[in-house]
Amino acid sequence: MVPTGTPMTIPAGTFVTLTQSLGGSFTVVVEGNMARISGSDADAIGLTAELPVFDEADAQPGQISEAHVWHALSSVYDPEIPVNIVDLGLIYSVSVDQTGAAVAVEMTLTAPGCGMGPVLVEEVKDRILLVPDVKTVEVELIFDPPWSRDMMTEEAQLQLGVF
Repeated sequence: MVPTGTPMTIPAGTFVTLTQSLGGSFTVVVEGNMARISGSDADAIGLTAELPVFDEADAQPGQISEAHVWHALSSVYDPEIPVNIVDLGLIYSVSVDQTGAAVAVEMTLTAPGCGMGPVLVEEVKDRILLVPDVKTVEVELIFDPPWSRDMMTEEAQLQLGVF
């Protein structure tokens, strides 16, 4: 459930209203509650998850492309806001360790108490693990500095009408 992050099961045949289909996950309203459906469960609602595709020209063989990591991150969307987490300003840093085939990410949430935090962290890990040559991913949630709408890109601010 959004925004609590409480797991729920939607029984087969239940009417849902699809409100967002971005980045390979889906937000639906069911019985007055908002819920996020992972891309791995897309078939349950008759859809297919769109996952990021990586251009091999952007990487050297056997090396993690930081551009690919950012592309993967930009495919993750907040379930309540139709903007990806990069443009929302939720990603504070990305570090690539070529020797260890690892990526470390520092990110925040729009609100510290957001129950969707663990869900977004897992989605970030899953997406980065799709990047060629990545073996491990560490994601740390930090809240200093606190997120503000000033951290969003101008495009995101315009899209949301807060510019």
